[in-house]
Amino acid sequence: MTQHTDVVVVGGGQAGLAAGYHLRRQGFDFVILDADAAPGGSWQHMWDSLHLFSPAEHSSLPGRLMPAQAGETYPDAGHVVEYLTEYEKRYGLPVLHGTRVDAVRRDAGRLLVETESGTWRARAVISATGTWSRPFLPAVPGRSAFTGRQLHTVNYRSPADFAGRRVIVVGGGNSGAQIAADLSLAGDVGVTWVTQRPPRFLPDDIDGRALFDVATARRRALDAGRSDTGGVASLGDIVAVPPVRAARDAGLLTAKPMFSRLTTDGVRWADDSHEGADAVIWCTGFRPALSHLAPLQLRGTRGHIATEGTRAVDEPRLHLIGYGDWTGPASATLIGVGRPARDAAREIAALCARN
Repeated sequence: MTQHTDVVVVGGGQAGLAAGYHLRRQGFDFVILDADAAPGGSWQHMWDSLHLFSPAEHSSLPGRLMPAQAGETYPDAGHVVEYLTEYEKRYGLPVLHGTRVDAVRRDAGRLLVETESGTWRARAVISATGTWSRPFLPAVPGRSAFTGRQLHTVNYRSPADFAGRRVIVVGGGNSGAQIAADLSLAGDVGVTWVTQRPPRFLPDDIDGRALFDVATARRRALDAGRSDTGGVASLGDIVAVPPVRAARDAGLLTAKPMFSRLTTDGVRWADDSHEGADAVIWCTGFRPALSHLAPLQLRGTRGHIATEGTRAVDEPRLHLIGYGDWTGPASATLIGVGRPARDAAREIAALCARN
């Protein structure tokens, strides 16, 4: 059975909810299809100790300020899940949870969105699936030979799972630093932190508020034809949230250069020395989850979909939000996704007015 609607939003996390808020303001008939069984997006799958980079008032979706969390300057992931759940209910957003989108196809001037439970025919589609469901694992020699436990950021929960173990944490970004700090501060885990280049900590007084301003300034400069300011990457890679700062100041976050290979029971360093390990945690990032868009054949030679703002260059009925700066400044953040969501809704309104 095929259902008809103006817009289908694929993904019910923070980007999908922000899109729904602005679509409702534009008066659209729409549906949000979300693969997760419950509200909260990827935040419901984060590790136990994770906190936001910014205070609640600077971590809000459009229309509704995130309330402060008692006893916390920077809210934890559970608080974010509660906020997103309440946001969905507050605005009566039509989210169908447990509905995974398999494919988006063209069909006589419309887009068909196919799921196991049915098909939607829409005038436009907003893809807001993010990256959490597509973790990236590097092709490191010996990875298949290692007999210990290997997991990605998405699988990590708490130091209790590694008590008395030797753990290699790989990755020089925020996830790598935070998980290495989490394990190190536990006191009963042997931790070695490994990065491709020396870790770059941002100044201690910089949090998500400043990062959003920097990302926005970069985008405005590029849009105006001025030189690239470098954005957030020019400042550093790691936000010094309190646990990271504590571990760093205690001398527990001294990174080693990347090992040359994995062995059956550890890692081999560039000088041919060996270190035993029981587990390797790959904090090596993510790729955009875009397999549902494959039938549209929009990816270039390097797998990237060309966009102008949030709109796909080669398919004007498709918008992408929440994947990073290429779909709007800081669009993968709570505070940053509102503006590209608004822009996408406005462009879709203009498109529908013409057709």
